[in-house]
Amino acid sequence: MLKRKNIRQKGKISFSRFFRDFKEGDKVAIVRELSIPLDYLKRIQGRTGVIKAKRGNSYEVSLKELNKPKTYFIKPVHLKKIEASA
Repeated sequence: MLKRKNIRQKGKISFSRFFRDFKEGDKVAIVRELSIPLDYLKRIQGRTGVIKAKRGNSYEVSLKELNKPKTYFIKPVHLKKIEASA
């Protein structure tokens, strides 16, 4: 579990990470950005989900938790796109 940043990674976040664009149906991994509060449980760190829609500045991400579908509204700085391997 991530608890603190490396000394070389501390500081400002790049704008490209903060203003990412995702499309509906994209698979994403939830990777916490430690300098910005996540406002959710730490146990969703590392989970993968699917983008359902965009809601304001955040994205609606659906993922399974104990075989139950759940939806979270997460800012794009905490999301990382997973490329489809073929």
